Amino acid sequence: FITTLSILSCFTFASCSQQPEASIDYNKSYPSQDGGTMISAMTGEPSGLIFMVAGESASAAIASNIFNSLLKYNGNLDIEGDLAESWQISDDQKTITFKLKPNLLWADGKPLTSADVLFTWKTVTDENTRSPYASDYQLVSNAEATDALTFKVTYGQVYAPALDSWASLHILPKHLLAGQDIRTTSFARKPVGSNYYQLSQWNHGENLKLTRNPNSVLGQAAIDQLVTRIIPDNSAQFLELMADNIDSMGLDPIKYSRIIPARPELKKNLNLYKELGNSYTYLGFNLKHKPFDDIRVRKAINYAIDKQEIIDGVYLGLGINISSPYKPGTRWSNPTLKPYSYDPEKSRALLKEAGFTKNANGILERDGKPFAFEIITNQNKEREKSAVIIQRRLKEIGIDVKIRAIEWASFISRFINTGDFDVVILGWGLGLDPDQYNIWHSSQQAPGQFNFIGYNNPTVDKLLEQGRSELNPDKRQEIYHTFTEQLLADSPIVYLSAGYGLTAIHKRIEGIVNPIPPAGIGYDSHKWYIPKPYRRNQISAN
Repeated sequence: FITTLSILSCFTFASCSQQPEASIDYNKSYPSQDGGTMISAMTGEPSGLIFMVAGESASAAIASNIFNSLLKYNGNLDIEGDLAESWQISDDQKTITFKLKPNLLWADGKPLTSADVLFTWKTVTDENTRSPYASDYQLVSNAEATDALTFKVTYGQVYAPALDSWASLHILPKHLLAGQDIRTTSFARKPVGSNYYQLSQWNHGENLKLTRNPNSVLGQAAIDQLVTRIIPDNSAQFLELMADNIDSMGLDPIKYSRIIPARPELKKNLNLYKELGNSYTYLGFNLKHKPFDDIRVRKAINYAIDKQEIIDGVYLGLGINISSPYKPGTRWSNPTLKPYSYDPEKSRALLKEAGFTKNANGILERDGKPFAFEIITNQNKEREKSAVIIQRRLKEIGIDVKIRAIEWASFISRFINTGDFDVVILGWGLGLDPDQYNIWHSSQQAPGQFNFIGYNNPTVDKLLEQGRSELNPDKRQEIYHTFTEQLLADSPIVYLSAGYGLTAIHKRIEGIVNPIPPAGIGYDSHKWYIPKPYRRNQISAN
């Protein structure tokens, strides 16, 4: 997804345009032209570019430009071939036979064959890899590369999301990774892929630079270079956008709704895009820590938080109050469920029932221990602001909350992977299939896996297992509606909102499909282009 890429500052890598800004009419359209550099920004630096190990959005944003999967989604979210030319599903729905496109090459010129696909499958399912996605592929009972262009998988039982899963697995080069420890290999910082771009430079803490891959299996992208600047602070990113030092960034609601529309010079140069993504923000409890193992406590906190206050105050109304982990309006989102209301009296009653009473300082305590905890989140202004609102509301009912915002890589390695936290504010970006086994099944709690809050409900485990093996869409819908009902009742997390993706892209970038297709703004970013009159003048980095 190209909108998370960036570049060095204007004065260090690319000079500003020779023409005065006012002399360029960015509303003039040009035919597609190859070349140019697109400059974007991202807040968190990837921990590595092997996505099935890293399991984070920063890694996915970069790696998806470098690696291919067997399959992919088109603009209408239909499955089509990526590395695969065709595929056949057996009558019993348990075997998929993929035929690869002929003459595929890695960026280093070596052949890409079914042996690489088999190697990738073996690697992701290896218990030493500790991939959070392993369970999707461990259901394969047999995998084989029957010839250089044929890869065949057989499942022990029917697996409904089988085909979709092969649109998510980045295929890795066996000739470069065989015999290496996938978790520590230098390949994660010096990858060789097969997609439109290849990594040419990574300056830690500063930027990543991608250049077109001449051996791309899908042909050539239009834009020659994509460079990502690592700018943790959204306001600093916006200053760079205003100074024309970056072309694209994700916006917070204030910049999208108020600042840019009020400034003619920004409106003249920028296009704004809004899309309801398949993601949500939540407050999650560590269920292995007391008192969050008590369902009454979790529900009390849920009732004490005014979600609409967060949506209105932090997101300026650009969010939806939700009651399930599925995109609103889809068949998987249970329409009968209602979010927890804002009801501080009900919250106080539940806490009293759980044994909490207020001390002389107005703080709840139980067994002589005050009810106090820390909310941790990454350095994300909306999440930090949400934490402040939550802190105030919880103080009103007698809970003492502190807040800590942590740099992304440390946040994941030091706290999430180790389970060393009480409460987090985070977000989930989800796939198109409703299967959420990786997040909620009790078996997925090892370090690096996604059930890091420690949720364990045998009923939910069974529902998730049934949902994976049910092919009838109506029956699957019933299963997942029951799953979301149980999840809401257990309250292992507090749904804060389903938000909109808000993006600003400079008008020098042309070829963007609008209105945005179901697959999202960046699904065909390889077709975006920068007309020569709009390009920055490139100078040597030396």
